[in-house]
Amino acid sequence: MDDVKVTLIGGPTLLLEIAGYRMITDPTFDSPQVYHHPIAGPVTKKLGPSATPEELGQVDLALASHEHIDNLDVAGRGFLTMVPLALTTTEAAENFGPNVLGISDYETHTVALPDGRQMKITAVPAHHGPEGVWDALGPVIGFVLEAEGMPTIYISGDNSELDIVREIADRFPAIDIAVLFVGGAKFDVIADGAYITLSNDRALEAAKIMGVKKVVPVHEDSWEHFSQNADQISKLFADAGLNDLLIALKPGESADIRL
Repeated sequence: MDDVKVTLIGGPTLLLEIAGYRMITDPTFDSPQVYHHPIAGPVTKKLGPSATPEELGQVDLALASHEHIDNLDVAGRGFLTMVPLALTTTEAAENFGPNVLGISDYETHTVALPDGRQMKITAVPAHHGPEGVWDALGPVIGFVLEAEGMPTIYISGDNSELDIVREIADRFPAIDIAVLFVGGAKFDVIADGAYITLSNDRALEAAKIMGVKKVVPVHEDSWEHFSQNADQISKLFADAGLNDLLIALKPGESADIRL
């Protein structure tokens, strides 16, 4: 089975390298600053990326789960115009050129790996917050990546709800690696501070539901509204006897996943 190399750029931005094919999740490359969100109010980025787009070099595919500033910032939007292909929500795709394709829940798109194998990418649901919140915050998708001889990979996007995880696990019972957007993101002004991404506890439960072999947490550093971090999720998984399951990276760190 193919090895998967993962490098955390920062926040939700993860570089995945498989069989010579290079993909990035939710590109965010802005420097630290304060933004204004129409619902959340001030949104503060505390740490810049560990690598610039120029330092990353060629990226074949970007997977953008949605348009919020902490998942697709100003520089990230520019990055989408430069990659050969990006997949995102149909709503976000309307704001870009022909290289950015919109994809809806359970729709698929196929790309060719350098060795000629076909990788199928399926958009899967994500609820960005509890009932009554996620629809107001706008559409989000996750992704499932499948190819012959390759670990099946789930990328959650900003999903906070375990019912969605159960639905995806039912449709894809053989997921090997879960890239989970965690951090317990929340704002006091949104649903009284309810989580709008997975918390550490929910990430642990999601790993058990899916029966995955490895978990790569992202979306837990660089932003003020993330209430949990890599050290905390590492302790949680270790206390549950599942420390071998977790690959908790700090920005700039890489790991090779061999299953």
